[in-house]
Amino acid sequence: MASSMISSPAVTSASPAQANMVAPFTGLKSLAGFPVRKANNDITSIANNGGRVQCMQVWPPLGKKKFETLSYLPPLTTEQLLKEVEYLLRKGWIPCLEFELEHGFVYRENNRSPGYYDGRYWTMWKLPMFGCTDAAQVLAELEEAKKAYPSAFVRIIGFDNVRQVQCISFIAHRPPGY
Repeated sequence: MASSMISSPAVTSASPAQANMVAPFTGLKSLAGFPVRKANNDITSIANNGGRVQCMQVWPPLGKKKFETLSYLPPLTTEQLLKEVEYLLRKGWIPCLEFELEHGFVYRENNRSPGYYDGRYWTMWKLPMFGCTDAAQVLAELEEAKKAYPSAFVRIIGFDNVRQVQCISFIAHRPPGY
């Protein structure tokens, strides 16, 4: 009964709208139209500074520990510390000093599970310096902490009291031998 309702010429004829449709996918096109790139595994030809390519070793892997931000640099001078603290204060962050007597770096002692490490929490030196606007005040506190604990690691951190997060942390003093 359904076959009597639709005649065969209606099924085979295409309407003008169907004639303008996109042709069906017929496969990938030839790669002949794309440019050919020659593979070159020689990296010395990529970088050119007018002479030999020089590489700098960033961090000696033996006998060195990585501590915090900027730890790959030599110890910061007083002027460099002042600039870092001034940056911290310009951002509106609250400076605070922390110290650690045993380890200035993360380590594994109590547990071997993934993601666990010791040495994350340091002892706070006094209270955070709320309302501090002078970098010299922070460095004066740093000198006091170094005098009280000469064999301790001391770091300066900056808290954002709006977002409730620690925004900066760097080692300001390392004990002799580190």
